[in-house]
Amino acid sequence: MLNEFYIEEHIKKALIEDIGFGDITTESLTGESTHLRAALNTREDGILAGADVFNKVFKILSNDVKIQFNFKDGYIIKEGDKLADIEGPARAILTGERVALNYIQRMSGIATETNRYRMAIDELPTKIVDTRKTTPNFRAFEKYSVLMGGGSLHRFNLSDCAMIKDNHIKLAGSITNAVNQIKREISHAHKIEVECDTIDQVKEALECNVEIIMLDNMSPELMKEAVKLIDHRAIVEASGNVSLNTVRNIALTGVDIISSSAIVAKAPTLDIALDIE
Repeated sequence: MLNEFYIEEHIKKALIEDIGFGDITTESLTGESTHLRAALNTREDGILAGADVFNKVFKILSNDVKIQFNFKDGYIIKEGDKLADIEGPARAILTGERVALNYIQRMSGIATETNRYRMAIDELPTKIVDTRKTTPNFRAFEKYSVLMGGGSLHRFNLSDCAMIKDNHIKLAGSITNAVNQIKREISHAHKIEVECDTIDQVKEALECNVEIIMLDNMSPELMKEAVKLIDHRAIVEASGNVSLNTVRNIALTGVDIISSSAIVAKAPTLDIALDIE
C-alpha cells in the first residue's frame, strides 16, 4: 500500500510545480471566504485507484476541504457514477483540481488496463505482473494501481532481485559465469532470475539452480517446451510481445507469471472530471 509520508512529499512537489508563485486566475475570481460544492464524476467505465491521493492533494492546500468518496480503490466504476462529493474553500479546490485529477486519472487508467489483462486470463492460475518500465518518480503510484486492478508486482527496484538479462550475459561471458559471480556477491535472501531467449539457455539456467527463469520473446510453442523442461524446478516468467490479443495464449502455455510493461506504459488515463454543482 502507499505510504502516507511518501505520497505527501510527492504531492507537495507536484503542487509546487503546478502552482508556481500562485494561482492568478482563481485568486482573481474568488475571495478567502468563497466556498463551493463539487462532484467527482467518471465519464467512462473502469477501476478506481488513487482516492486517498486525490484527497491528500486538497488536505495539503486546506484542512477545510471535505471529500466523501462513494467508492473505494479497486472498485468497478461505471460511466456517470458520482465518485465523490467535495465541499470547501473555492481557492483550495480550484487550485488543486488539476494535480488531483492527474493522479486519479492516471492511476485509475492503469488499474483499468491491468484489470483487462487480468480478466482475459481470469480462470487461469497465471499472474499478471508489471515491470520497471514506469514513469520516473511515479513508480510507487503506478505499482499500487496495478494491485488495484488485480495484478501482481515484479521487483520494485534493482536491489530487490538479481535479474540477469542479455547484456549481463554478454558482459559475463555466459549465464553460468554471471550466476556464479552474483551468488558470491549478493545476500542469501535475494533471488536470481535469468532471462532466456533459447531452450539451450533455459537448460543452462536450470543447471545453475536459479529461482526464476524468464522466457523472453518466445513463441507459445517454445514456451510450452520450456515449461515442460523446467518442470516446476523454477518459477517461469514470460515476457515480450504481451498484449490483450496474446496474453491468454501465453498463459495457456503453463507459465507462472506474465510480465507486461503495457499495463502501465500503454494505459490510457480514465476520463474523470471535477464538476461544480
